[in-house]
Amino acid sequence: MIQWRRGVVVEARARWAGAVEYAVRVDPRDGGGEGLVVRALGYVDVVGTLGPGTDVLLNTTALERGLGTGGFAIVVAAPDALPDPVDVTSVAGHLVKARYTPSQTMVLGVDEQDSEHHGLLADADDLDEMPVVVADLHSALPAIIAGIRESDPELRVAYVMTDGGALPIDFSRTVAGLRESGWLAASVTVGQSFGGDLEAVNVHTGLLAARHVVGADLVVVSQGPGNLGTGTRWGFSGTSAGEAVNAAGTLGGRPVCSLRISEADPRERHRGVSHHSHTAYGRVALVPAAVAVPVLDGEVGERVLHEARELCASTGGRLALHEVACDGLDAALRAAPVPLRTMGRGYDDDRAGFLGAAVAGRYAARLLVGGG
Repeated sequence: MIQWRRGVVVEARARWAGAVEYAVRVDPRDGGGEGLVVRALGYVDVVGTLGPGTDVLLNTTALERGLGTGGFAIVVAAPDALPDPVDVTSVAGHLVKARYTPSQTMVLGVDEQDSEHHGLLADADDLDEMPVVVADLHSALPAIIAGIRESDPELRVAYVMTDGGALPIDFSRTVAGLRESGWLAASVTVGQSFGGDLEAVNVHTGLLAARHVVGADLVVVSQGPGNLGTGTRWGFSGTSAGEAVNAAGTLGGRPVCSLRISEADPRERHRGVSHHSHTAYGRVALVPAAVAVPVLDGEVGERVLHEARELCASTGGRLALHEVACDGLDAALRAAPVPLRTMGRGYDDDRAGFLGAAVAGRYAARLLVGGG
């Protein structure tokens, strides 16, 4: 179902990448109450740039349900202020994403026939042993890159975003901030996700584009913001992490598993090494991969190491455990150009989680700079 609401734009409050946050006054005829103002997200490529007084249609389903990813209403359309029409027959590319939804969009795929890179990728089949760091949560991205840059800030890093969370990459302020700061060379959106510097059909072509078109030294793969989970062994969108490990290994890359770790999550299944990591890396991933484990003090460190050893042992040696020291990573993480937040917690609230991601970046970088 979709919860529709009508509203009027009051003002634009923030802008990043191709997204604008608006204050929108909900029409009281739709049950919002007199004077109710909500945060509403509008994508410029979808609805254009809207001024105060513009009538809009909103999707408020997730917002009204109070879901973790529902902090915004979404501007579906501005019926009286539609973007100028274009001749779609003259636009290069025919790759449709968010297919068969009312918001499906057509993009130019990096490897399709109209692309200047088609010849380069037509027979591409090898990542040349490029390290590929795979993570469950989008929030791990800046921490992984902090770990990479602590080893060598000159390494060229690309991000491949899968479609388990948000589909438009413009939703992510993290990616916008990392691109603006120069921490991230390029983004590639794969599957049904869209809006990256390059568009690809799947994780395989996304990884090949990152290597051969972007010229990346390393790649980070994760879903976009908005992890979905049901509290069951298999019911979570992060299983895609195991599939990304398979793609990286199949294409001749060196997959590095970033463990999802927490010392503060109120849910026991995510304390220590999350059950997501046990399932995605232990059951879904089927190729050899490295597992980077942070050397942490105290009880949390003992628990994480014990559970990581159990994970690797359960695979009969397919997953290789590598303990990685955390010295210097506190400073590297605090220097990140974007806020570090995971599941509503900041760095000081769940330090182990961010260090777990950072050591995966450090380990991957050291594969290239001689310390791995």
